[in-house]
Amino acid sequence: MNEPSVPRETALPAGGRGLFDRYKPEQGLRVRNWTAAGAGLLAAWAAKFVYERLAVYRTDEAWTLLIVYGIPVAMVVTLGYTIFWIVYRHRPSGDFLIATEGEMKKVSWSTRREVIGATKVVIVVTLLLAALLGVVDLIFMLFFQWIGVLKVTGIQAFGGGS
Repeated sequence: MNEPSVPRETALPAGGRGLFDRYKPEQGLRVRNWTAAGAGLLAAWAAKFVYERLAVYRTDEAWTLLIVYGIPVAMVVTLGYTIFWIVYRHRPSGDFLIATEGEMKKVSWSTRREVIGATKVVIVVTLLLAALLGVVDLIFMLFFQWIGVLKVTGIQAFGGGS
C-alpha cells in the first residue's frame, strides 16, 4: 500500500522509539487527553468490578491476596498502557483524534439566547400538539359514542370511574 508522506524517522520524536514516545505529540492534545481520561475511567471501573467479584476468594492466605489484588492491578496497568498506545502512539487513532479536534474547532456553536429561544418554541409546539390531539381524541370518542360502538358514561369519558 501507499506509505504516508511523513517519513518514519520524523513521525515520532527524535532519539528513537521509546516505550512512551507519542505520535505527533503537540497536535490534538485536548481531544486525545479527554479520550484517554474517559477510557481510563472505564478501565478503573472494570478493575473495580473485577476486584468486587474476586472478594469471594479473599482469605488470609498469601496466594489469595495476590489474586484478589494482583488481577485488578494488572488490569489497570495493562488497560492503562493499551489506552496510552491507542490514543498517543497508534498512527490511525492519533490522526483520527487530531482531525476530530480540527473539525470541532470549525463548529458554529449556538449562543445561550438561541438555545433558550429554540427551547421555548419546542415547548409551545409540544403543548399545541397535545391540545390538538386531545381535541381530536374527544371528537373520535364522541363520534364512536354517536354510532354506538363506544358506550361510555359522562364520568368515564374524562378518565374518572371504572
